[in-house]
Amino acid sequence: MDNVPMPQPIVALVGATASGKTGLSLDLAERLGGEVVNTDAMQVYRGMDIGTAKLPEAERRGVPHHLLDLREVTEPSTVAEFQGLARDAIADIRERDRVPVLVGGSALYTRAIVDRFEFPGTDESLRRELEAELERIGSHALHERLAGVDPEAAAAILPDNGRRVVRALEVVALTGRPYSASLPRLEYADPLTVQVGVDIDRPTLDARIEQRVEEMFADGLVEEVEALLARGLQDGRTANRAIGYREVVGFLAGDRSLAEAVEQTKAATRRFARRQDAWFRKDPRIVWVAHDDPDRADRAAEAVRAAAPTA
Repeated sequence: MDNVPMPQPIVALVGATASGKTGLSLDLAERLGGEVVNTDAMQVYRGMDIGTAKLPEAERRGVPHHLLDLREVTEPSTVAEFQGLARDAIADIRERDRVPVLVGGSALYTRAIVDRFEFPGTDESLRRELEAELERIGSHALHERLAGVDPEAAAAILPDNGRRVVRALEVVALTGRPYSASLPRLEYADPLTVQVGVDIDRPTLDARIEQRVEEMFADGLVEEVEALLARGLQDGRTANRAIGYREVVGFLAGDRSLAEAVEQTKAATRRFARRQDAWFRKDPRIVWVAHDDPDRADRAAEAVRAAAPTA
């Protein structure tokens, strides 16, 4: 038994969108003998490439990637479902004595995978009732109701995120407890887990976001959305809420100009990046590396080896 090797660590690379996580994930995978596991809620959709900054296969340096292009845009995707898929992928990677490197922009998805997080059940009848109310009175009115019964959850959920507002109200009604009580605790599901964060100052991040959004539109985001609309994007419950896509849908519907769609996408991305950063800054377990440190990949790899030795 003494010769049985320890399992490989689970590495989660976190930080704001446009901070440089993708490149660092490849560097880490190469140094650690790893494979990348996507934790971005929207990169699971086929055809959502430009607007999600999905790395083209030719640029993945031969590093295997998991949980990309799993769903059509008409199909829903839930955190609970993603948790199971990701944990299965992680188990498979580790069984082959490789290191899973998680990377993506969805903070809740990452936490749901690496932390102890049990999902409350659902009630289809109650869910349909709440969704009907959502259609009738709108997400802001439901958000006000949520604020009355669970202020902490309401503070963490944007008023226009109707799907999450409905879920929070459903959990409160089913459990009699705040929705916030069901969120993941700061306790790893597997102790051999290391989180590495990319630290970047706000002015630099904002400049990167502006450049990224402009490049997305220049690279054909409008045409990508047009193709996805033909495949049923508007009928989906999850995909059509993605930043950039909903703004382009508004442009194509004549609700805003192209210039307005670009600027609104930039603003929404900046807000999203701030929420990501605020979420991760609350986690004291994260080891931070500077985005502009030329040795950031080596420092990150050292942190992984120090915190979760593999031998």
